Amino acid sequence: MTGQHGKFVWYELMTTDTKAAQTFYENVVGWSGSDAGMPGMDYTLFSVGDRHVAGLMTMPEGALEMKIPPAWLGYVAVDDVDAAAAKLAADGGNVHRAPDDIPGVGRFAIVTDPHGAVFALFKGTSEEPPALEQMAAGNVGWHELMAGDLDTAFPFYSNLFGWTKDQAMDMGDMGTYQIFAWNGTPIGGMMTKPKDVPAPYWLYYFNVEALDAAIERAKSGGAKIVLEPMEVPGGSWIVQCIDPQGALFALVAPKR
Repeated sequence: MTGQHGKFVWYELMTTDTKAAQTFYENVVGWSGSDAGMPGMDYTLFSVGDRHVAGLMTMPEGALEMKIPPAWLGYVAVDDVDAAAAKLAADGGNVHRAPDDIPGVGRFAIVTDPHGAVFALFKGTSEEPPALEQMAAGNVGWHELMAGDLDTAFPFYSNLFGWTKDQAMDMGDMGTYQIFAWNGTPIGGMMTKPKDVPAPYWLYYFNVEALDAAIERAKSGGAKIVLEPMEVPGGSWIVQCIDPQGALFALVAPKR
């Protein structure tokens, strides 16, 4: 993982019905799903061609009782998981699952930022294959944080991952949308969440070739549209949805 520190490298859906979710995302995003073959664990890998992009697993025991809904989780590469987890905690974040090993895969920790947005720290045990182009169909093209407070969230992530400020957009009454970059490449944006949003969260935008067709596939598969299609600066089109099991996700395409 040399030189990967601060890069999103994996995405994982924890849900209540993995078979239904696999069928849904294969159809909507165009992934192919296969069993990971992990001993004692039911884990599905989503792929684009021969490149693994994301994973799928059943929600942990007790999550629903704690009112934790199905959700996508992003993994950010770090040079040292234990050191990054300690730094995060010292800077006001919380470590919810202490650093642990996945045999043959890597070391990880499940954490939250100081306002409660969940993500994971990760360091792989082997060299990663070359990544897909950021905007390649089926890849994750954008990472968005609805932050508890942008003015303190950005310094927290910048300090942890080395992210830098890119363009800042004035969203009027909604405040500033701050694009952030990894190694000089814009990879996402963050803004203070609207007051009616109960908790901060990370949202992941899956690349599709054309938005309207993907929306129809999503709706016919049981998804709900929560943010209607809109054009964003640069000319891409986005939509935000909730999948049939209740997980929030987004789609981005170069055209309608």
